[in-house]
Amino acid sequence: MPSCRSVPMLALVCLLLLLAGCSGSGPYTATHTSPSGRGTYTVNGQTYRPLTSIGAYSKQGIASWYGPQFHGRPTANGEIYNMYSLTAAHRILPFQTRVRVTNLENGKSVQVRINDRGPFVKNRLIDLSYNAARQLDMIGQGTAKVRVEAVKVAANEDSARYFVQLGSFSELQNARRLLRKTKSRGYSGSRIIRVSLDGRTFYRVQAGSFPNLALARKKLDRLRRTHPSSFIIAD
Repeated sequence: MPSCRSVPMLALVCLLLLLAGCSGSGPYTATHTSPSGRGTYTVNGQTYRPLTSIGAYSKQGIASWYGPQFHGRPTANGEIYNMYSLTAAHRILPFQTRVRVTNLENGKSVQVRINDRGPFVKNRLIDLSYNAARQLDMIGQGTAKVRVEAVKVAANEDSARYFVQLGSFSELQNARRLLRKTKSRGYSGSRIIRVSLDGRTFYRVQAGSFPNLALARKKLDRLRRTHPSSFIIAD
């Protein structure tokens, strides 16, 4: 999750690390990297070198998840963490790599995109978003034994398309109204994404699309003047 930019934040991260290491289960975060999150970085005396290519990656290990307390905060690649997106943190896989995570305890699987660094607790392989963990049916137990397999490797970070999510509505007509307004402001690639969560349907309005993260950040600053809760997502 976010880079440590102050002593209080560093203390909080260290406390979370200690608690996660003692309990062995439950949502937590343990990420604090260089500002860009791309290059070599060191956490708790251990140096990590993110891969530039991975080939046919497949590995088994323990997955955990992180959720509400980090929703809306920056991830290591600069996006804003959205606990309802299908994303994950990994120590060395390239950002934008898509992996299939299979819960070996129940056979359920989900595809996620790497946009964060971690977990840094011993014997844990990947840290999933809340929604990904929910689809694997591991929320209650906190951790699960999984297999992680690469299904799509990004050549570089800007191989993704970026959007700025403006709002989420339970009524489609409200989403369409905002979409029309957003397109009239020049965001011709804007869209509505339909999602189902816990038996309810929501319609997310996303402005875009933007070819790189730098441009998405610039547009985010502008869009937050009228939509303060906006955040960046990537395909």
